Amino acid sequence: MSSSRYILAIDSGSSSVRSLVISESGQIVGEGRAGLEWNRRNPGWAELDARYLWSVTRKSILDAVLDAKVKPSEIVVAGVTSHRETIVMWDRKTGEPIHDAVVWISTQTDEIIERWNQNGIAEKFKSRTGLHNDSFFSAGKVVWLLENIEGARAKAEAGEIICGTVDSWLLWNLNGHTLHATDPSCASRTSLFNIHTMTWDQELLAELDIPASLLPQVLDSDGEFGNVDRSILDANIPIRAVLADQQSGMFGQACFTRGSFKNTFGTASVLTVNTGGEPTEVEGLTASVGWKVAGSTIYEAEGVVFHSGQTIQWLRDNLGIYAPPNRIDDIATGVKDNGGVYLVPALGGLAAPYWDRKARASLQGLSLDTTSAHLVRAAVEAMAFQTADIVDKLPAAFSGSFKVDGGAATSNFLCQFLADITGVAIERPIELERTALGTAFVAGISTGIWSGNEEIAANWRVEKIFEPQMSDVYREQVRGDWKEAVTRTLSHKQLIKK
Repeated sequence: MSSSRYILAIDSGSSSVRSLVISESGQIVGEGRAGLEWNRRNPGWAELDARYLWSVTRKSILDAVLDAKVKPSEIVVAGVTSHRETIVMWDRKTGEPIHDAVVWISTQTDEIIERWNQNGIAEKFKSRTGLHNDSFFSAGKVVWLLENIEGARAKAEAGEIICGTVDSWLLWNLNGHTLHATDPSCASRTSLFNIHTMTWDQELLAELDIPASLLPQVLDSDGEFGNVDRSILDANIPIRAVLADQQSGMFGQACFTRGSFKNTFGTASVLTVNTGGEPTEVEGLTASVGWKVAGSTIYEAEGVVFHSGQTIQWLRDNLGIYAPPNRIDDIATGVKDNGGVYLVPALGGLAAPYWDRKARASLQGLSLDTTSAHLVRAAVEAMAFQTADIVDKLPAAFSGSFKVDGGAATSNFLCQFLADITGVAIERPIELERTALGTAFVAGISTGIWSGNEEIAANWRVEKIFEPQMSDVYREQVRGDWKEAVTRTLSHKQLIKK
């Protein structure tokens, strides 16, 4: 279907930035992409040059339009989705960051989190924001910047600096430094947003000593987020969608009914479940806002795995085990099984459903017969095992098709193994860029390109279904072995150093 109306979708992930031009038929017709590298100046720290992040985002936009061979005037709307929890703090007048962005996985806020645990704030986080008191979320990062960057506290109290998650930083730059905003899905991952009142929690802000003036205004996910500045693209392009990446992926996977869910395999792995119009507490998972579109709020329950696709990258870059993404399946299937090897990739602790940040990765079951292929296979299997541990926590009412997306979902071995150990059929869609498509769909619906959720759901197409093939007896065996490996990895089981 030819089209003269296009949507620009900006997708800022943890390891790369992608901008896509998408047609009225929902096809990707142009792409610009650039990789990102974290700064690791101290063990456990992860920071990102926010200036570089914006420069590559801008370039990716231009590259996508050039690749699509469309006129900027043919792009009628834009949407933004971004990785969550990462915090940028910048000068309100100059637009210059006061420090590198503190990335979601960084542990530099651990002392602050422990201090809050001792002060009894953890329960307030859980009951009001749906999140754990963990360095994964944004609140500790805001306080770390205020406490550790010279002059930050005084400037914050004077209203001279502002902060936000990556979406806010991108919006600020996309609008030519005129709009400081976010949406409820991004705000709900900060530990500062009350998901019941749908506002910044003023009592929490006061208790944590965070000036409210630092934070962006919260607009609906399909709100009016300004316009792409003409210095970037010489056209009048309104921004009509902002979503956190995992929630955007859920929208892109057409998970519109309560209980429907998907799992995204990226740097991290995240399972998100549509819980309908009310926050729902699920053991080991967090509760967040899925989106607020057309005036209606949808909530999600979520299980995060910190190290998923990143585990494969770690094997390649840190251990020198050659495992390029396009050969993962060949390597993993080059051995008949994992040879009894289990890798629990708690490289920065374990997230859902265990939430043990002091756990550290373990590799168990090695023998003289172990090869590098066994390690690669164990790493891929770990991606599925960790997801299965989260699925175990879902209430029986949360059932239905199990959709997957993300870069690692191209692996047939991963998808089949996930089906085998969960006993649930896995549906992989034709297009795996569901995160970018999600924000494009919201933007397109808000401007009348698509009629609504029903049309999006009707156009969702499956590429391959993976049916469970593993016997119940063998499934029970390997999952039992995996859980034993996890138990040995949890911090309370670690050997005491002498």
